[in-house]
Amino acid sequence: MEVSNLSGATPGIAFPPGPESCSDSPSSGRGVGSTPGGLILPDREPPFSVFTVLVVTLLVLLIAATFLWNLLVLVTILRVRTFHRVPHNLVASTAVSDVLVAALVMPLSLVSELSAGRRWQLGRSLCHVWISFDVLCCTASIWNVAAIALDRYWTITRHLQYTLRTRRRASALMIGVTWALSALIALAPLLFGWGEAYDARLQRCQVSQEPSYAVFSTCGAFYLPLAVVLFVYWKIYKAAKFRFGRRRRAVVPLPATIQD
Repeated sequence: MEVSNLSGATPGIAFPPGPESCSDSPSSGRGVGSTPGGLILPDREPPFSVFTVLVVTLLVLLIAATFLWNLLVLVTILRVRTFHRVPHNLVASTAVSDVLVAALVMPLSLVSELSAGRRWQLGRSLCHVWISFDVLCCTASIWNVAAIALDRYWTITRHLQYTLRTRRRASALMIGVTWALSALIALAPLLFGWGEAYDARLQRCQVSQEPSYAVFSTCGAFYLPLAVVLFVYWKIYKAAKFRFGRRRRAVVPLPATIQD
């Protein structure tokens, strides 16, 4: 009996073929590496790809730029005395909301995006803080834009009645209403049990998905200030167009010179 036909000549005994290459080993699908002693070890994949590292770097730079730029605006308004007036106080209110977004909201959002499966692993309390500041600052920033638009409208259309003293009172009132309304929208789920932001089972942290709160917050934080801004700038356009037309009608053409 020949040795080469041993597996076929021996009844009831089968010899499984050995692995011919590294790809046939149980660790196929993974990269392998070797040590100087000939020991083969699987390579470990990097935790983040090059693209992910690049995106994270850009986001970190964006967060830093947002924070520093708005902080510079705020410090400039506070230090320069000529800026202690309307509408710079409205701009300062906007800068405060943007600084808080860059300092508290955006970093935690980046941490949540980098976690496995976008899970929230920082606990329920910090989730509520993050969501509350997110809604508070974003809503305040939008309403500050509406307040600046209202201030411009009153300055153009009621420049005689809208004196400096009245303007200061109106701007202070608008800033107070802006932050009070933003706080109400942000804290409504916590104060009135309007849904839950944190899901312990799925480790999710997001704005309350209660339908009634979604309608309330969307209208109060976006559609209502958007309607105010669009209406105000439409009125500003009409007022500017009316003044321009009145000036054109007031211009009297010079009579043509009569030449002898």
